[in-house]
Amino acid sequence: MARAHGARAQMALAFETVYGTPPASGYRLMPFARTTLGAEQPLLNSELLGYGRDPLAPIKDAVTADGEVVVPIDVEAFGFWLKAAFGAPTTTGTTPKTHTFQSGNWTLPSMAIEVAMPEVPRFAMYAGCVMDQLSWQMSRSGLLTATARLIAQGEAIAVTTAAGTPTALGLQRFGHFNGVVKRNGTALGNVVSAEITYANGLDRIETIRNDGKIEGADPGMAALTGRIEVRFADSALVTQAIDGSPCELEFAYSLGANASFTFTAHAVYLPVPRIEIPGPQGIQATFDWQAAKATSPTRMCTAVLVNTVTGY
Repeated sequence: MARAHGARAQMALAFETVYGTPPASGYRLMPFARTTLGAEQPLLNSELLGYGRDPLAPIKDAVTADGEVVVPIDVEAFGFWLKAAFGAPTTTGTTPKTHTFQSGNWTLPSMAIEVAMPEVPRFAMYAGCVMDQLSWQMSRSGLLTATARLIAQGEAIAVTTAAGTPTALGLQRFGHFNGVVKRNGTALGNVVSAEITYANGLDRIETIRNDGKIEGADPGMAALTGRIEVRFADSALVTQAIDGSPCELEFAYSLGANASFTFTAHAVYLPVPRIEIPGPQGIQATFDWQAAKATSPTRMCTAVLVNTVTGY
């Protein structure tokens, strides 16, 4: 009897033309570390009386299909998650190609994602997947991954794949060693760690249907937040926080001229932090920052991915 193992699991992704309708072809094989993407349907206890002490059969409640996917921040495949978060990019150049993603789009593309466990066999197709949140952390060491939080319309289980033979992409990962944090174009020193979270504020459209699926997931107000933890060496960030003026923060990774990823928050506001002295060790300050729409450019953030992929 075959037993499912994560080592043999596969994930295929394709963007939909019609929300909730998986395309027949065009799937890409996506690298991932782990996923909680799935559908669940809880049971409701019967409230009826008069049938003795033993309860009656429970009733099925509404279906919820969502979850997270942990993916590597790499040169090629990460562009599909950026497209899901921000919309289609503007692509320029020949070799390399520069893909520019911008915040503020009114509509977001939906995806069909198939999670395969071929030993069982179980092929779960999640249609109508929309990106709710994309987040990652920067540090000195460790594996560099991002977490994509998705809301799906529903789940369909089959014993054969509906994705055909997905096209594999070249895997070239960025690492924490390749990262840098800049403030107003200048490298920001003494940064211990950083966190970035972009949220689309999706609103589930939970209408009455006989298939248990949602009608859609509409984007609401976007939010870009994060945290930077620095060794307390000067008062530049504290002074900015007190003044209430914004700065531009840039989080970048580079593997050379043909492979780079740059995420820029154009207007970042810092809170006034509590400066604590925990003991004899070095003193650190933590800033839970928030970004807003900038005056120039007139958007909150921009993500630029440089690679040799023709388009997303």
